[in-house]
Amino acid sequence: MKETKYMNSYLAGFLLGLLLLATIFITGRGLGASGALKSLTVAAVEAAAPAHAGAATFYKDYAADHSGGPLKNWLVFEAIGVLLGAFISGLVSDRLGFKFEKGPSATTRMRVAGALTGGLLWGVGAQLGRGCTSGAALSGMAVMSTGGIMTMVFIFAGAYGFAYFVRKLWI
Repeated sequence: MKETKYMNSYLAGFLLGLLLLATIFITGRGLGASGALKSLTVAAVEAAAPAHAGAATFYKDYAADHSGGPLKNWLVFEAIGVLLGAFISGLVSDRLGFKFEKGPSATTRMRVAGALTGGLLWGVGAQLGRGCTSGAALSGMAVMSTGGIMTMVFIFAGAYGFAYFVRKLWI
């Protein structure tokens, strides 16, 4: 069996910290991914239904902050960079491929339903929480925000608590 190559986790964490520091220094804001999706969504709604986008408070308020289209929002380029970086990482470490991973107790249908449900909950949670986990937790902790620290604590507590109920699907 071929050994899987991974980056040293300490080096990866250090590099992530440097990236976060550079992002705060250059843009005055931290990292976050949900803003890119929101920017693209608002642009799509404005293109498909301009009357609705102009009448709905959510779209109107967000569009005013991000005029000029979705490519004027740097978060779109951050998301593109994440996807490109993941592709390059998989290519360099010889882990590039399409495979469907699931535990021995899980069916394909359960895995797909779980992934779709998780993605939907992530989107709703990012909207309700005014940002995704990388923006709230990583960037918040980088500036020693109480909210950022609490977010990270509850993310881990929630993950450990939820893992108890789903661990048998992966073991």
